[in-house]
Amino acid sequence: MKVLVVEDEVALATTLRRGLEGEGFSVELAHDGREGLWRAVEFGYDVVVLDLMLPVLSGYEVCRRLRAAGVWTPVLVLSAKDGEYDEVDALDLGADDFLAKPFSFPVLVAHLHALVRRGAPERPVELSAGDLRLDPTTHRVHRGSTQLTLTAREFALLHHLMRHRDEVVSKAQLLEAVWDPHAHTDPNVVEVYVRYLRRKIDVPFGRAAIQTVRGAGYRLAADGG
Repeated sequence: MKVLVVEDEVALATTLRRGLEGEGFSVELAHDGREGLWRAVEFGYDVVVLDLMLPVLSGYEVCRRLRAAGVWTPVLVLSAKDGEYDEVDALDLGADDFLAKPFSFPVLVAHLHALVRRGAPERPVELSAGDLRLDPTTHRVHRGSTQLTLTAREFALLHHLMRHRDEVVSKAQLLEAVWDPHAHTDPNVVEVYVRYLRRKIDVPFGRAAIQTVRGAGYRLAADGG
């Protein structure tokens, strides 16, 4: 299995290469975002291990550009930035998995094997519900011809609702998908972010895409409201 490690800490990158090669991986290194992006686009890898805090181009930008270019190689993000928002941002931009530094090397290897087994299926370029459109590769949302500005959390919430449009999605399901499932997050935060979303995707356009299903959760209308 061929792995690209994009990591600017040379000692850590070298240690990862030595350890992964001992596990049977073929490993190539890049020490800044620009080189990592070029290698990931130009050469075929089974998986990319990507640091977030890179010189020249950040890991966030590398991941965004990879997906925008239609490169769906599985990406495992490694970062000392271990806040839940950092993880959400990375996953929103197209990463497939996330490990916070410091990490256990056997756990890293297990994650890599799981990503390789899962493979890199083609993903939809755009999700739509009527004239409401969301492009996960470019992180853009439009209502008709109007481009909307969403925060990372709002984008992740809308993304999940649009993937399950016309289905009732409970608060618990949204908490697990959009927030840290291991944190004790107040379920009322879902209501807060649904309200934020409505103010951006519905209210200015006189629409009602996000419907409250009393006692059950929320539904995003397939016709966009």
